[in-house]
Amino acid sequence: MAPQRDAGADAEAELPEYAGHYRLESRLGSGGMGVVHLARSTSGMRVAVKVVHATYARDPEFRGRFRQEVAAARRVSGAFTAPVVDADPEAGRPWMATLFIPGPTLSEHVKRNGPMDEPQLRRLMAGLAEALRDIHRVGVVHRDLKPSNVLLAEDGPKVIDFGISRPKDSELRTETGKLIGTPPYMAPEQFRRPREVGPAADLFTLGSLLVHAATGRGPFDSDSPYVVAYQVVHDEPDLTGVPDSLAPLVLRCLAKEPEDRPTPDELMRELRSVAAAYDTQVFIPAPRTDGDRTPPPGAGAEPGPGAPAGSSVRAAEPSVRGSGPSALRSGRVVRRLGKRSVLVAGAVALAVIGSLVAVQAFGGTEPAGTPTAQSAPGGFGTWEAVPAAEDGGMPQCSYAARRLLCARPGLVFALDPADGSTLWRHPVAEAVRSEPPVVSGGLVQPEVGLLGPLEALDPATGEPEWQEDMPAYDGLRTVGDMLLLTRADGMVTGVDSASGKTRWARRIPGQSVPYFTSFAGERKPAAYATSQSGDGRRTRVTAVDPASGDVRWDAELAGTLTPVGTADGSLFLVAEGATYSDVEAVVRYTPATGATRRVELPIPVEQASAGVRGDTVYLMGAGGSLVAVDMAAGKQAWRLETGVSRGSAPVSDGRHVYVTAPDGRLLGVDARKGRLLGQTRPRLGAESDKVPASLPAPLLAGGHVYAGAPDGTVFGVSGRDPGAW
Repeated sequence: MAPQRDAGADAEAELPEYAGHYRLESRLGSGGMGVVHLARSTSGMRVAVKVVHATYARDPEFRGRFRQEVAAARRVSGAFTAPVVDADPEAGRPWMATLFIPGPTLSEHVKRNGPMDEPQLRRLMAGLAEALRDIHRVGVVHRDLKPSNVLLAEDGPKVIDFGISRPKDSELRTETGKLIGTPPYMAPEQFRRPREVGPAADLFTLGSLLVHAATGRGPFDSDSPYVVAYQVVHDEPDLTGVPDSLAPLVLRCLAKEPEDRPTPDELMRELRSVAAAYDTQVFIPAPRTDGDRTPPPGAGAEPGPGAPAGSSVRAAEPSVRGSGPSALRSGRVVRRLGKRSVLVAGAVALAVIGSLVAVQAFGGTEPAGTPTAQSAPGGFGTWEAVPAAEDGGMPQCSYAARRLLCARPGLVFALDPADGSTLWRHPVAEAVRSEPPVVSGGLVQPEVGLLGPLEALDPATGEPEWQEDMPAYDGLRTVGDMLLLTRADGMVTGVDSASGKTRWARRIPGQSVPYFTSFAGERKPAAYATSQSGDGRRTRVTAVDPASGDVRWDAELAGTLTPVGTADGSLFLVAEGATYSDVEAVVRYTPATGATRRVELPIPVEQASAGVRGDTVYLMGAGGSLVAVDMAAGKQAWRLETGVSRGSAPVSDGRHVYVTAPDGRLLGVDARKGRLLGQTRPRLGAESDKVPASLPAPLLAGGHVYAGAPDGTVFGVSGRDPGAW
């Protein structure tokens, strides 16, 4: 069927017949920013293709946000989303193709079949919790999880639409004029503090979705978006019609404060305990009535607003922390009947895993919340430290100023590398980090991310040296003695690390929205930005002087490439295959001569992270493959199947290669032969079903190896003999 005429915002004469080499057959849905089509590839594979309206295709700032959406969708593609097949954000009409998923949206299902029954609601809640866990693990926040962005496939719900805003769909904007969500399905912080939106906002939306699925309406209802905004921020949700067994969990999701909401893992644990009858069957949509036509299936019937953010927040259980409303701590459920509120008692079973352990250190028992250090049992390590009693996630650490500088959600701290004792602690805006703190300009840069003002700390005391509010930015990178802030419209601001003062602001030629990477140890630090051609066959790499914003060099290289390290004046990059997940080759580019060397891998490495030591590039695949590529010899040196799924980026001291596993183990491998020499014990902690959103690479300093673990431990071992661990 030929593409239908666009009836969305700024209707155009006719949408194109093709997007790339995908023939558009029929329209699945439309929204203010684009149209989603059912399409077929040359081989006949069915895909859902989102094509942007021409009006917004001419907007450079929107193009930047669309690139973010494509990047976010690629990062989270998997069991709980619609995998990205292809995309061209640089086309005249930007488009993205995802795998076609048969099934109605949650909005369509409720409209045609009415509210879900209790077993269906439990399966929907569990499926969405799993989906959010998967999305938050890679540092993405959806921010617009509404009924039309949830597909009900046979194998469970799929979350779609990662980041297109629709400025004409609502009059509600942030102070910068950017819509950040759909009012009935937005969290209070999206109205109050739009720059501080983290993963907990998605949990609030999950609660709203469950109310919609159970009742056909939202927990906050009004024809006016302004009234809805007020209700979301100030009023209690209306849970009338939500099953009593699920209402307490839904209420926890709808807590006004992000820290009072459960994490996806906590939600799944509580769902298992909420009723003995809980089952794990897949969701199969209920039969439609005879009068219903088959709804248009596909990934993305309605392009939605919101932008991904590289952060996630772990909310503590109210039974552990003494914060949040008393109604939440006692498990009461608030229901509104008309204008009156009725409190209905509801039992919330909280699974308490593990036990309280008093650690004896320095001749006495440490009170709760006090950092402690102790000798590691056995002979595998030198020391281990628990900087805070409450589990707050896997510490991200760096080594600088003769100390370990670490961060966890809400906290930056310094440890003595000799024994792990805590030197200082400093609270920061709560966000799960993908990067550890660094020292730049002689000060510690927490690099909390897009939340709150920038600040820098004294490395000796942890006291703030300066704090500066900055205009909204979407990317932050510390390079040399500068902080580089990237806005969605492509403007880059250079901030002096030592003073917090802005030194320059400019656009980078050849890079529409540059998100930088950098590498430690460079004699003249550079910020590297990349952009791919529409067909994925070429990558433009730009090296920028962080002090001035000037371009040092610019090169166009073959393939879809990602920089992974530098050594001896050369930049090393990995080349991805057509699926944007498998590394098929390693590339060395030397700017001084323009020479390029590409080494193909005998077997691609799935979703590999990489580390560089001299002329050797080490790849750690998501499936457990650890590979060494000798760029001087032009071949793969060895390959080891470690059995570690989604390990950290590997690091090497020349003799050994070290990798951190998701369960907290540190692995030591012979760098010449690729043979496993030793490993430390797991350090999973009480919540063993949690997987860290990102794994920090081990640190090498003074002959020791330092690593963090999911139970909140930081530990140090001797790097001399991993076999003795």
